[in-house]
Amino acid sequence: MQVAARRANFFAVMEVLSILAFLLMTATTWVALNSGADKRELLPSNLTATLLIGTLVPAMAILVLLGRRMALRRAAENIGGTGRMHVRLVFIFSLISAIPTLLVVVFASWLFQSGVEFWFSDSSRGLLENANKLARGYYEQTLRDVGYESVAMAEDSRTWLGEYPVASREFQAFLADQVLRRNLSVAAIIQIDANGSQRTPIIVDPDGKSENNRIGEDVLARLDKGEPYDVTSRDNRIVAAAPIERSSGIYLLVARSNDLLSLSQGQSAENIVQAYEVLTNRARVLQLRFNVALFVASLALVGLAVWFALRFADRQVKPLYELVDAARRVGAGNYALRIEGRTGADEIGLLNRAFNRMTAQIDKQTQALLGANRQLHERRLFIEAVLESVTSGIISLDESGKILLMNSTAQKLLTDRDGTLPEELTISEFAAPIAAMVEQGTSAGLVQYNRGGELLTLAVKASRDATGHVITFEDITRQLLDQRTAAWSDVARRIAHEIKNPLTPIQLATERLSRRYRKQITQDPELFEDLTRTIIRQVGDLRKMVDEFSSFARLPKPIFRAEDPVALTRQALFLQEVARPDITFSFASDPGVPIIDCDRHQFGQAMTNVLKNAVEAIEAKAKEVGAKEADEGYRGAIGVEVTGQGDSILVRIVDNGIGLSQDRERIIEPYVTTREKGTGLGLAIVNKIIEEHGGEMTFTPAQGGGTTVTMRFAQDPLAHGRKPEAAE
Repeated sequence: MQVAARRANFFAVMEVLSILAFLLMTATTWVALNSGADKRELLPSNLTATLLIGTLVPAMAILVLLGRRMALRRAAENIGGTGRMHVRLVFIFSLISAIPTLLVVVFASWLFQSGVEFWFSDSSRGLLENANKLARGYYEQTLRDVGYESVAMAEDSRTWLGEYPVASREFQAFLADQVLRRNLSVAAIIQIDANGSQRTPIIVDPDGKSENNRIGEDVLARLDKGEPYDVTSRDNRIVAAAPIERSSGIYLLVARSNDLLSLSQGQSAENIVQAYEVLTNRARVLQLRFNVALFVASLALVGLAVWFALRFADRQVKPLYELVDAARRVGAGNYALRIEGRTGADEIGLLNRAFNRMTAQIDKQTQALLGANRQLHERRLFIEAVLESVTSGIISLDESGKILLMNSTAQKLLTDRDGTLPEELTISEFAAPIAAMVEQGTSAGLVQYNRGGELLTLAVKASRDATGHVITFEDITRQLLDQRTAAWSDVARRIAHEIKNPLTPIQLATERLSRRYRKQITQDPELFEDLTRTIIRQVGDLRKMVDEFSSFARLPKPIFRAEDPVALTRQALFLQEVARPDITFSFASDPGVPIIDCDRHQFGQAMTNVLKNAVEAIEAKAKEVGAKEADEGYRGAIGVEVTGQGDSILVRIVDNGIGLSQDRERIIEPYVTTREKGTGLGLAIVNKIIEEHGGEMTFTPAQGGGTTVTMRFAQDPLAHGRKPEAAE
């Protein structure tokens, strides 16, 4: 039979028949998958098993026949024999792997189909939907209960606040009793002042776990629109806010601790139902994927068996050759390789065991190194994520001062740009003031840093570790500016109070001296008149200075009315044009500049002060250029432009004067001036007026020299959280 099969080329015919059968079953499977009306429905179990087995059998036959060809070729190339042992081993191992694999595939396909039909039935769908409704209802009822408690507690608090102050012991006892009675964890009274900042005059927190007692801007917006309460869930707490008295900016903030699992049941159930719907729509795709996985795994097992048979035959015939080949692959990096050959007491077995022990130790050490590297990589990624999330700038240095790590906050604070920095960058090249502080060994301090012409004040802390230094810093420029403004406001108020009181008696006494003794002074009467007039004039100058102090310290309450900003700006510009005909003035405005709510007097005062500063800058420029450039045609010019921008308007005043000083960020601070006789309060008052109108003021260098002042006014200051304060 072997001779007849060899003569008839039996195995070649089997290869052709196996390939044709595989192609036929593949086409049949394709037609069966695409013939259904609804492609989301599952295929019947019998059809699925038949298509899988019908396609798998010829595919396995192809693998077995391919293994036979490879065995013959390997035997001819490596051994030089007929390869009968290779062919027999391939056949035996193929049967050992193919028959159990076919049985497992049939059972797995049937089991998977039964499970899919059960889990995607109508009863399973109804069970999930009912569980989702129950969990969602419990979640929403819990939120509503806390919201209703906050409304009721706000009503009771409004009644008590009508009788007792918020800081009284009676109100504190009432609030604590409400927290216990209503099963709350935290209760706080929030007061919002005219600037939109929040203050907590009283809080009841028995557990001491309250961290954030602030009401978000979005929550305030919803409450101000008339919502009775706003309730949200944060971590394991339910937080509710309700207004006590909207007109006075008094709100109630309560919280109730709850089980994190119960708070997340509603969302978890909803996610499960949505995932179930997605899985239902993909049921047929999953069925196809599972059967394809079974098909591929089965072929992989048979292929592995064929490969193992070939390898085993080679080791039986040529163990030393296999050992040389294995050593060659270990040298290439395959440390997991083990020799599956003779391990008896002979020399080959001893050599194989020694080789396996060597590769095992190498593999163990390699895995340990890879695990250590993986842990280091994960820790580095975690540290980088933490550093990127903090608001402070962080820089890590080595012993030589080279920057090893820097988060994006530090790069933005020090360079005001994004992108990758050059490698091998040192701290002295990047930030010299910080480098000087590190070299001096100072652990903490304030540093002045010039970022593109902008002077920043940084609070820097430096700590030393085993590899170098870790530097953290924050930008406190604005914080210091606010502190200085508040301090100067208090100084101005005290100066105005201390100086203004004696001015009137001094002036009256001087005038009375002049009237009473004018005729009695016979010796140098002109000197007497000059002295008394000098006293009265100096008293008037002091009174003007005190008035400026009072204007800054106690800016009058703005009276908002609908005004035309273009007309108000034209009026202020007209006064300067009449007073200074030697300067060229220009004006431009957009046709669609909206009407804004503003204080007419304060708006005009701000425009006048800025225009006067522009005129004085031009005078300083003219004095600086001297007669030479004046002969060449230097003439001062001031341009004013009014434009609309969303819910705000922009007023730009451009001059070609002397320009900005290096510390231009400080020119809006009180008593900071570049004039010889200036008080330094003009721009501070302007900045305060603009802030009262919900805007801001910026200074930039003008093209060709000079200064550009940009003032933004909100169309509705109250909508921007700006509420005018009463004059003190």
